Amino acid sequence: MARRHTNAILILLLVSTAWVLGDTNGTWPPRAWLVDALVREVPGLLASQDAATGRFGGEPWGCQNQHAILPLAVAWATEDPSNPHAHSEAVLTAICRGGDALVEAQDEEGAWAFPRRGQPAARLHLPWTYSRWVRAYGLIRDAMPAESRARWEDGLRRGFRAIRRGLDGPVQGIATHQAMALYLAGQALDEPGWQEAAARTLARVVAAQDPAGFWAENYGPALGSNMAFVEALGVYYAASGDASVLDALERAARFHAATLWPDGTPIAGIDERQIYHRERSVGNVGFSHTAAGRGYLLAQTEALRAAGQPISAEYAAAMLLHGGSGPAEAALARVEAGQVVLGDHKAVVQRSRPWQLSFSAYCCPVSRQRWVLDRQNLVDVFHDDLGLILGGGNSKLQPLWSTFTVGDPQAVRHRPGDTSPEFTPRTDLRWVLTRGTLDVSKALPALELAYHDHTGRVSLEAAGPDGLRLAYTAVVHGGRRFEAHVPFLKRRGRLRFASGLQVYLSEEKACFSAEQTGAWFEWDGLRVGIPLGATLHWPARAYNPYARDGKAPLQHAKLVMTLPFTQAGQSFPVDLQPVPPPDLSGVLHEARRLPVTSRTDSRLKALDDLGSFLLAASRPGDSMTFSLPVETSGTYEFLVDLVMAPSYGVVQFSLDGTPVGEPFDAYAPEVDVSGPVSLGEVLLVEGRHDIGVAISGRNPKASNCFVSVRSFRLKPRPAATASAAAPAAP
Repeated sequence: MARRHTNAILILLLVSTAWVLGDTNGTWPPRAWLVDALVREVPGLLASQDAATGRFGGEPWGCQNQHAILPLAVAWATEDPSNPHAHSEAVLTAICRGGDALVEAQDEEGAWAFPRRGQPAARLHLPWTYSRWVRAYGLIRDAMPAESRARWEDGLRRGFRAIRRGLDGPVQGIATHQAMALYLAGQALDEPGWQEAAARTLARVVAAQDPAGFWAENYGPALGSNMAFVEALGVYYAASGDASVLDALERAARFHAATLWPDGTPIAGIDERQIYHRERSVGNVGFSHTAAGRGYLLAQTEALRAAGQPISAEYAAAMLLHGGSGPAEAALARVEAGQVVLGDHKAVVQRSRPWQLSFSAYCCPVSRQRWVLDRQNLVDVFHDDLGLILGGGNSKLQPLWSTFTVGDPQAVRHRPGDTSPEFTPRTDLRWVLTRGTLDVSKALPALELAYHDHTGRVSLEAAGPDGLRLAYTAVVHGGRRFEAHVPFLKRRGRLRFASGLQVYLSEEKACFSAEQTGAWFEWDGLRVGIPLGATLHWPARAYNPYARDGKAPLQHAKLVMTLPFTQAGQSFPVDLQPVPPPDLSGVLHEARRLPVTSRTDSRLKALDDLGSFLLAASRPGDSMTFSLPVETSGTYEFLVDLVMAPSYGVVQFSLDGTPVGEPFDAYAPEVDVSGPVSLGEVLLVEGRHDIGVAISGRNPKASNCFVSVRSFRLKPRPAATASAAAPAAP
């Protein structure tokens, strides 16, 4: 036990010295924002209830539909000048009928039918439903009609007696939520024995926490699942005041803050349950009871609050009911440079603006469970402007995602349509490590990974404004096929190679050698150096454990660079950098900021997510006209930047009624950008000029003939080169 606490202290020191910017950075909660989010959803929740049955939502109905009773109960109980629903009879009636519907759906043991696709319904005591139900009861019980209160109490006791009987099992997320709910039920229904049993279970939960601040389901972190433990302990602390859980909440808050990219998305490379996704966790009440956690909450909700966007009523209700308050530590993962080491040197997060890198040395055998991903992809790289570049989490039956493999990677794969694959097949392929060693003794970290008799090394060799270099090295070569893999996340638009080759990646398999590609590829703002001997493979698909047939969408596939080793000591450098910026000289006019009309009465719309202005044309001849200001008379190169997409047509530009440039085909099999397209050189006089954008045709592959313009640019040129003259428009 003493060693356990020593390790935990080491982790906290590493986190705090490297990442915390100051003592405080604001306070939590933003009460007005929370109350507003709660209040604005009440009318919709009430409208979704069937007055005859008390059930919320549509069909098929499940007990989780009744979770609406908790935000309604918090709205009913919250006195605030901006809350018109406080002590509303209509709201109280809806809550009572909602709980009555739960009673009516219970069996004699208090369980509800839980529908399962393609299988008979299970009978479950869903802890998430019971915890919301008992919290709603605690808020409204003194105002309930006697008959309804008696029904609720009978139903709650029936269910919680069953929950108590099954509580003493292993520490898991579901059991933790059950214990929290049982504690609340013990308070509300005057059952001290339930409170004592729940407190014992939650003490076991605290003791089971890894010193790094997470709870393992199999081995190592599972970021999303970990949130369930944090939430349950946070609600329990708010209800009990049991300070013995605060250290666990503190460690959990620091762990989650350290495992974020600068944009607030999770570092999936250390996660054994989820691949990378672009959703920002906004935390839960468990974070609100420590300064570190409140800093996490402020950082993760900052974008929503700044944009005036509401959070869910469920979140707001939980925070208003159970949330802590006070000063917050400054946001994490926003420093210029720093390093966090997790666990007993199990992972490192290295920050050197604008780059952030994660190495993972978490190591365990392949699990037979479909939900537990193989710990195979151990390197992730993020750039502030480009987002997550490579890595992006783990999979199953996909050796091409592994940082190194020994043997033929094609020996293990998921066969399309196989609903019961063997996740631990008999094979001599090695795709998960047998031992990992993290070296953080120098300024730049390195990761050494053993696969039985072969050992590879990944080291960070440079990270600065101009680029980042990783080196993949064969340390020990045992004579078998041995290769490294660098999995790149799918990006938008075309792959452009140094050789001049350009391709869109689709469902079709593709393989490119370094001889075909040249020294680099560019992809949506990213340039990657391609070492001699490397090959690129597409698509390396994920296995989707949540689909019965395991099929994952193409957007989760990776473009994998394979680096083959022939001997020990061989090393491949992989250079990453932003694409060098284009020539930005001249005067830029964003299309969205210019006056625009349509003489053909076509639909016009600004597309803020694409930074463009759309002409929703339906046929050739549809057009729009921009009014372009020119401040200085002279000769200019006239350039336009467009969006390309499957529904876009062929467009002809004109200047004050005279066509300029060649027709441009804006069709692409996926959303892309054209980059600067020159329409030639023009002579312009000071004043405003009409820029016509007309549909002149349609690619046979295009589904429509829209066009979307991002910007116009005027680059000054010597007057002698002018090829056209345009007086100021009248």
